Amino acid sequence: MSGPGATAAPGRAPAHPRRRRSATLLAAVPLLAFVGFFFGLPMLAVLIGAVTTTDPVAHTTTLTTQNLSRSVQGAYLDALESSVKLSAVTAALGVLLGTVLAQAVVASRWRGLRNLVVTASGVLANFGGVPLAFAFIATLGISGVVTQLLDLGSLGWSLYTPAGLAVVYLYFLIPLMVLVIAPALDGLRPQWREAAANCGATGRQFWRHVGLPVLAPSLLGGFVLLFGTAFAAYATAAAMVGSVLPLVTLQIADALSGNVLVGQEGVASALALDMVVVAIIVMAIYLPLQRRSARWLR
Repeated sequence: MSGPGATAAPGRAPAHPRRRRSATLLAAVPLLAFVGFFFGLPMLAVLIGAVTTTDPVAHTTTLTTQNLSRSVQGAYLDALESSVKLSAVTAALGVLLGTVLAQAVVASRWRGLRNLVVTASGVLANFGGVPLAFAFIATLGISGVVTQLLDLGSLGWSLYTPAGLAVVYLYFLIPLMVLVIAPALDGLRPQWREAAANCGATGRQFWRHVGLPVLAPSLLGGFVLLFGTAFAAYATAAAMVGSVLPLVTLQIADALSGNVLVGQEGVASALALDMVVVAIIVMAIYLPLQRRSARWLR
């Protein structure tokens, strides 16, 4: 029966908050185990290797800060500074060129063009390593097709320089920036431009006072993401230039393989720890910017 005096059948009781938290933690156990095994254990090994040294005769392990101090001196410091400079320059160029390309695609009336560019960007952003190095060597190397066709050697062009390596890095950094900034450009509502035009603002004034302030968190976040990607790149540089250019990732490989001095594994671990510190700083900057820019994507 139903009526004013009827009592409604009780529904399912809401789950207790503790039960919900327990279920959430239980569901996260596989992820936590994966992260702990594949990220936590290697990080622990790097940390231990950076602060310990093993006597080759007595086989005793002792704590030391020598590895950490050597990792920020001499050639190792030069490699770290070179990696930071190369990453910063390529990230800045990637942000500029990627944003311009993304804006052209977003503003295009042909939807097929956007789908094509976004799909291609997703592929190119993950294309690197030895295949990418081989492609550029065959195209822009000393005997590359384009180098010979345009006689770039007479103009002073060399692929095996910081400038040449920067061109290779931009091959995957620009598409990555397109993927990052395109949703933020979609967040610039047409009503804002119309309102600015009704108030007499020019296109330059709109971008200066509305567009760029709105995009600033996404642009900075994109720069940080591109910087981290370039900073951690190894396979492409190793296949192209080997140890010709001083890069921290190449120095780690040389220390591990004993190309310079034997028994430098501790220094390699210290260099890796230096990279981890830089990555932590990068992520500490990137995550707040990502959260701030996400509100424009709603």
